[in-house]
Amino acid sequence: MTRFCFITHPLSRADVERYEPGTVGKGDAIVEKILAWMPSYAAARLSGIVATDGRTTEGWFIMVPLLPAQMLALPREDVYRRVNEAIAIGADLGAEVAGLGAFTAVVGDGGVTVAERAPIPVTTGNSLTIATAVRSLLRGAEAMEIDPSASTAVVVGATGSIGSACVELLAPHVREIACVARNETRLQKFVASAAERVPCALRAATDLRAALRHADLVLTATSSIEDVIAPEDLRSGAVVCEVSLPHDVSRRVAAERPDVLVMEGGNLRVPGALRMDRVREPGRPFDLGLPPDTLLACMSETMVLALEGRRESYTLGRGIDLAKVREIDALAERAGFTLAGMRAFDTAITPERIAATRAARRIVRA
Repeated sequence: MTRFCFITHPLSRADVERYEPGTVGKGDAIVEKILAWMPSYAAARLSGIVATDGRTTEGWFIMVPLLPAQMLALPREDVYRRVNEAIAIGADLGAEVAGLGAFTAVVGDGGVTVAERAPIPVTTGNSLTIATAVRSLLRGAEAMEIDPSASTAVVVGATGSIGSACVELLAPHVREIACVARNETRLQKFVASAAERVPCALRAATDLRAALRHADLVLTATSSIEDVIAPEDLRSGAVVCEVSLPHDVSRRVAAERPDVLVMEGGNLRVPGALRMDRVREPGRPFDLGLPPDTLLACMSETMVLALEGRRESYTLGRGIDLAKVREIDALAERAGFTLAGMRAFDTAITPERIAATRAARRIVRA
């Protein structure tokens, strides 16, 4: 059995308190100082992962106790060092492949330098994240009775490693894609290149709000630590799939836009009966903030590689190989990984809620 480790970190103060209950009630400045001082550590042991054909794997969450803003503020070499220390902890526990989560895969060169210094192979998990995001967006379109082939889609963060691949993977399903990014020169170059390979119309857009006004489908994959999409930006009836962590869509959308469907796009249901037990407090479950048997697609990619015995650095760098996206998607499906139930803003999206969203769309458009 090939074992894995996954390098993660808190994305918000709520995460810090969930992972480290001792921080509850302490001020933000004190908590940030504590996190900056704390070394990486083994946070949870994962077991009960059983593929549909009986193959098994197990592994560990290794915590780098830094918030996203801290990771972006620290010198790059300091972040590399802390991530590699975390991978070394996983390797000492028996892991043979490591996954990079959230900003550990964003800072620097997309895992390339980390992999060069690591004792075991490393993957960012972006390939399976991309496949899962596009599947989730299309599932949302079906739930909202939207015909993708007649729709305008917007990909926010289109020149990033995840966003650019999502553009190409989504293109066969939609009429048009507005590619949104901040760097206009880089964006124009990407659109000109991608237009030669995709079957739908592509256009570049640096004005996010203007692009969203005409969007039926939205996929957002930025590295922002602030809200990118506000309630007033979205067209009535739009389906928004979030791949980013922290989230790009303001939580105000849930309260102010009942006619819009927002959902997390990177969640997969893990085959078997997943257990996550705290390492430092045996017998206590580790709370990742997700439903039972559910993990992020980037985590799942690491597990799939372990199940396959693929001790290799699979997804690294800023460029994404679409052949690998399709391969890991097929391997995950074979192992029994499936799209998790729809959810947004930490709440499940029920069929009744979807029906209410469709009804609200009809009222607003009328």
